[in-house]
Amino acid sequence: MSNVKNFGATGDGKTDDTEAINHAIKDGDGLLVFPKGSYRITKPLEIALTKTGSYGIAGSLGTATIVMDGPGPAFRLIGNHGGTGDPGTVKPGVWKNERMPQIREIAIEGVHPEADGIELTETMQAIIDGVMIRNANHGIHLVKRNRNVLIVNCHIYHNRGAGIFLDGLNLHQINIATSHISYNRLGGIRIERSEVRNLQITGNDIEYNNAPRSFPKLPTEPTAEIWIDTTADGASVNEVTIASNTIQATESKGGCNIRIVEKRDSSRPPGLIAITGNLIGSQENNVHLTNCYGVTITGNSIYSCGNRNLLIEDSSLITVGSNHFRRHTEKYGTGVRFSNSRDCTITGCSFLEEAPKEQKSRASLLELAKCQRIAITGCTFTNGLPHGINAKDCHNVLITGCTLAETRGKPLEKAAINFAGNGSGNSINSSSVQGKTSTERSAGLTIK
Repeated sequence: MSNVKNFGATGDGKTDDTEAINHAIKDGDGLLVFPKGSYRITKPLEIALTKTGSYGIAGSLGTATIVMDGPGPAFRLIGNHGGTGDPGTVKPGVWKNERMPQIREIAIEGVHPEADGIELTETMQAIIDGVMIRNANHGIHLVKRNRNVLIVNCHIYHNRGAGIFLDGLNLHQINIATSHISYNRLGGIRIERSEVRNLQITGNDIEYNNAPRSFPKLPTEPTAEIWIDTTADGASVNEVTIASNTIQATESKGGCNIRIVEKRDSSRPPGLIAITGNLIGSQENNVHLTNCYGVTITGNSIYSCGNRNLLIEDSSLITVGSNHFRRHTEKYGTGVRFSNSRDCTITGCSFLEEAPKEQKSRASLLELAKCQRIAITGCTFTNGLPHGINAKDCHNVLITGCTLAETRGKPLEKAAINFAGNGSGNSINSSSVQGKTSTERSAGLTIK
């Protein structure tokens, strides 16, 4: 093992140990070990895997800290893999010298305002395990091209940029699991201008990733715990699972817990995204989808929105099933809105607006605006305000086997169901409706 102290590093937190650590990288044996201590550096520690061969970095069970007192990442791992995840595209030199570089059990603290934590470029099977990164710009920054990345058991906490930033990246296969990703100003996990396949986000605590909560003195902008933006030319993100996470925040202007905004590519439609079994709450919009196709949202507890629990715009083939929608405190509300969307299903969900002390201006529990072919089946809507279901300018909306109830001592709903505007082919079947149904003749609603 290449103990950095054997190459002249002091670990006293004051001395610039950059040169000594680079000496260990250049002349060591490929396993860079940091004993307990605080190692101040002023330039990135670059590991060029084509030169070093297989490489590992170990921080002595988290007792070692890298203090980044210069611009750029504390560690930059550079590979040369230009292929895909297919084994046949991996060159022999990559298997021999570059596969599975690892950074384990070390802390990184930013001191310089342009310090980052870790940067990966063109790596194959990189593993970041048990790492703590705080007070940096971006925590973990993936650029250019990477394959088969594992980020597990990490604490990515209180950084000025994004916790994990996939930035202008071509990436296949990444697992982000069992980590705390919190108080990062520009989002927890942020994806922009990238082509990504097989993204798994599982078993994490992702919370409070916005400027007002993390860095109130720095400029703010709309962000999210998980932010996926594919509107740039050539960008696409497919085959995504967001499962079994706690994803919560405090409300911020334009903020979301999960924000996905797509740009349709007719040659290869977006989609194949599952949001399942999460606890999601306390933002302006909890889940906000724009121009999405083929998204499944099922088995989640989604609570407390400043605007909407779900906001679905210009989207199609959205499956919403067996979710629980409610508010957590008097300050927040409950509501789902679909606008200009089509071919969607809402099944087995419960919607609850707990009784306010007085009638306030709130969103209806389910709003549909300019939608087509929406199937609503087996849902319960309790104490809507002003409506349980409110539809305008919709066609072929089918409500079947639903229960709409008003349980407040003094009823506050204007109507359990309201259809307005110009529509056709809308119907209510086999449903229990406590309260009136309000409909305009032009809305095209039949009740059976």
